[in-house]
Amino acid sequence: MKSRRLAAAAHILSLLDFEGGRPVCSDDIAGSVNTNPVVVRRLLAAMSRAGLIVSQPGAGGGSRLARPARAITLRDVYDAVEEGPTFTLHDAPNGRCPVGRHVHAALQTHLDDATTAVRTALEAVTIADLVTTISTRVRDSRHS
Repeated sequence: MKSRRLAAAAHILSLLDFEGGRPVCSDDIAGSVNTNPVVVRRLLAAMSRAGLIVSQPGAGGGSRLARPARAITLRDVYDAVEEGPTFTLHDAPNGRCPVGRHVHAALQTHLDDATTAVRTALEAVTIADLVTTISTRVRDSRHS
């Protein structure tokens, strides 16, 4: 799982919650994520389709959470922004090789188990949990 979409999307949602409901424009979000606004807009579109955010166009517009941060899990975010299976098998191993002929069948169950574990772990963490940790770290860094 090499995609950075989950981490960037969780960052965006945390920022939106941290801003307390004030709509945040994609340029400001991109500044926080330190990426191109086009990347942010793609993620926002995916999260909008999933019902995680709402966006208001025009002056003073921007994006905000569609529901409370405590009601958005990292699994919700993952499902909104990631495409395809969590783990994939390599293409066309050599069927004449005894390992190549059977490796996919031997590996698939373990990959399915790992996918279930990842999804279960992501289900246990909400955007509110992240924001609580972030807020604590911000507070602690001000006292250092």
